[in-house]
Amino acid sequence: MNIAWKELKKNKSRFFILGSIVSLISLLTFIISGLANGLSQDNASLIKNLPNGEFYMKKDADQTYSLSKINHTTQEKLLKTEKDALALSIQMGFLNDVDGKQRSVSFVTATDSKFFPEVSVGEIILDSSMKEKEIQVGDRLTNNQYSGEFIVKGFVEQSKYSHAPVAFINIKDYEEIYKVAEMQLIYMPEKVVSQDETNGLQSFSNKEFLNTISSYKAEQLTLNMIVWFLVVISGMLFAIFFYMMNVQKIGLFGILKAIGIKTSSLFYMMWTQMSFITFVALVVSITISHLLNVFAPKGMPYYLSIETTVILSIMFLFIGFMGATLSGIQIKKVEPLQAIQRGEG
Repeated sequence: MNIAWKELKKNKSRFFILGSIVSLISLLTFIISGLANGLSQDNASLIKNLPNGEFYMKKDADQTYSLSKINHTTQEKLLKTEKDALALSIQMGFLNDVDGKQRSVSFVTATDSKFFPEVSVGEIILDSSMKEKEIQVGDRLTNNQYSGEFIVKGFVEQSKYSHAPVAFINIKDYEEIYKVAEMQLIYMPEKVVSQDETNGLQSFSNKEFLNTISSYKAEQLTLNMIVWFLVVISGMLFAIFFYMMNVQKIGLFGILKAIGIKTSSLFYMMWTQMSFITFVALVVSITISHLLNVFAPKGMPYYLSIETTVILSIMFLFIGFMGATLSGIQIKKVEPLQAIQRGEG
């Protein structure tokens, strides 16, 4: 332990450079993870806010909910099997505000349920982000396919779909706009029904259903690949740095072994240095990345959770440990006499 600290003090500039690079890489990783989570919420918070359950759509819809149509008989049968089950439909559209400007929204309608707000004919409830567009309770909004007007009755928090604010409307109003009588999906939060009851339907967990949204899957896959790539780079960085350091210290290792220092103690010294550098780098990067939760611009979909932070921190410590350990294999092979002669030469 003392040797590890002495070397840290002696080679402050080297370890500072390594710590700075690790800090920047981890900061970038945390920020990208925050953006991935933020985009996930912005893309599908309507679905992510629901408890874990099962979604059902027609098999012949080819995992495209907009092509799914569930007949009334099947719908009624499934809704009776569980009191919290619901049928819903989602469709992209637009609203005209009081100034005549078009606002993109995701129209959502559902049968009576505790998970979605109750909306009467001619009423509409919007995601709170619409307040930023100067839409207020009591405003009258229109749609070109709707004969009447929608009266804004209220707002809900964190309810978006496909990067558009959700607009909850009554089933009858939805049918008038889109000229359809069938619902697209059945959602059941708990009960698993038999195959006979879901004949002709395909089931999806919440996560599986999210992956049927093409934009969601593409975004998350791309950003998560970048995160993993940065984590691997950090491990390679540790391996290269400690390898170079160990090559320069072959003579020192030989002397230490000659006076009775065990190989395990030398590894412990290296692990101590790695842990200290990684810990300091993570403290700096975590502090900055979480400050973005507070100070990020409103239009920036950014959210970094404590859970994600802990998981990534453990990954950085583990990959740093592996990188340093692999680079230290040469320590085990050092023969005291040869290393001393090499150092003298």
